[in-house]
Order: sequence, then C-alpha cells, then structure tokens
Amino acid sequence: MQAQEIQSVTTDRISTSKSLFNPMHRRNFSRKGDFFFNWGYNSSWYGKSDIRFQGPNYDFTLKDVAAHDRQSKLSWSYLNPGLITVPQYDIRVGYFLKDNYSISIGWDHMKYVMDIPQTVTIDGHIGSNISPTNTPTGSLAGDYNGQNINVKENMLTYEHTDGFNYANIEIERYDDIWVAPGGNTSLTLETGLGGGLMVPRSDVRLFGQGRNNHFSISGYGVSAKVGLKFYIWRNVYLQNTTKFGATNLTNVHTTGWDEYDHASQKINYIENIWLFGVQF
Repeated sequence: MQAQEIQSVTTDRISTSKSLFNPMHRRNFSRKGDFFFNWGYNSSWYGKSDIRFQGPNYDFTLKDVAAHDRQSKLSWSYLNPGLITVPQYDIRVGYFLKDNYSISIGWDHMKYVMDIPQTVTIDGHIGSNISPTNTPTGSLAGDYNGQNINVKENMLTYEHTDGFNYANIEIERYDDIWVAPGGNTSLTLETGLGGGLMVPRSDVRLFGQGRNNHFSISGYGVSAKVGLKFYIWRNVYLQNTTKFGATNLTNVHTTGWDEYDHASQKINYIENIWLFGVQF
C-alpha cells in the first residue's frame, strides 16, 4: 500500500502536455515557465486601400490603391550579420504562462510599395500650389468626385519600405498534433491574437516634394495567426505561420513638413512567416 501511495503522488506531480487533438503519445513534461525566441522572414500581400492626403491647399483621396511587398531575393546576404535586417524579417520573444499558452512581444518588419503607375478613382481638391513650399501641381489641379486618374511618378510615389513595421503583443495557444514516442520531437498547432502600434518609415514623394521620413508611430493594428511548429528537439523548432492583420494609419509622414502635410489609410494584409526558434 505504501508503494502504491508513493507511485500515485509521483504520477500526480508530473506535468504533461495538453492538446485538443489527444495525440497517441503525449509529452511527459510541461512547457510552463519556458521562454522562447524566434527569428525569420516573411512575404506579405495587401488588400486595396484608400489613401487620403491632407495639407495646405489640398485634401484628396485615392480609392482602392493596389500595392505589393518588396522581398529581397534569396541570397547569401540573408546570412550576413550586417545585412540581416534588410529583408522582410520577424523577431519575437515570449514566455509560456501555461503548458499551452504564452504571451510574447514581437516586431514584424514588412514592406509596402504602392503600384506605380496605376489607374484609380479620386475624390477631393488639389490646389494649383500645395504644401508650405507652394509646390506646383500643374494639370492635376482641380476638384474631383470619383473621376479616374492615372497616378504616375511625377504625381506620387508612396512606400513603407524601411518598413511597414508592426510592434505587437500576442497571446498564443498551442495544441500538439503529433508527438514522437520519446516526447522530444513533435508537431504543434499554434493560434494567436495580437495588437500593437504601426511604426513605419515612409518614403513619399508628392508632386516631387518629399523624403524618406524618420520612423514614427503612425497608427495601430490588430492581428490573428495560425501556424505549425515542428520541434526538431525539445528546445529547437522550425515554424511556419500565416498572420491576418488590419491596420489604421492615421498620421503618415509624407513631404517632410510633418506639422502641415500627412496621409492616412487603412491596410489589410496577409503575412506568411518562416521562423527558426529556440526555447529555454
């Protein structure tokens, strides 16, 4: 009887993994209290969005603007420590509150480039001279109400390429799908919700007036994600995650005259991320 009691107590003290999928083998250890760190790269896709430009003698909106990301070509530069932040990258640090719940902070460095040239509709007013510099607008001056306009470089270039940065906090849940008999190798489903601030560095030229602006808090965003983590060993993993996000940029720096000129837009995006991570 005494041996049975000792065995029962020992069993009760073992923290095992938790999962909705009830895999054949379960880990005989809990990840509660672990920290994790991961680094990786992303590709992004953007929905069409309206961009409103405001400043002295102008207030106009370009409708359903199309844009793309700017992924660096695969090369040895990805392994160059001096160039590691040039591609579209993601970095995250987190802590397991429970075996299958964590909280984390991260930085998603995406890039957003407006397609130029493109034809869009336009509403609003463009004066013959705009901004504090009285920049001439030529034949594009006028009042608009849904007309089509072909946007070319002499009118506008618009990028968040240094980049379209999302500083965020996320809550994640994990459910083991498969666990090897030894327990150290496993495939895990990750889901999560997050929110945070948009900190772009925007490169804008409006009728030739503009610059590569400084980093600024320009709005906020929310996101949801789903992905798979493959634990090669107990504390080393590879991960692929798809994130769905919605952002509201209320104060985008444009011409460099921040107190006078700005833009605003709401961007929805899909981000696919490949990551390498460690847990400790």
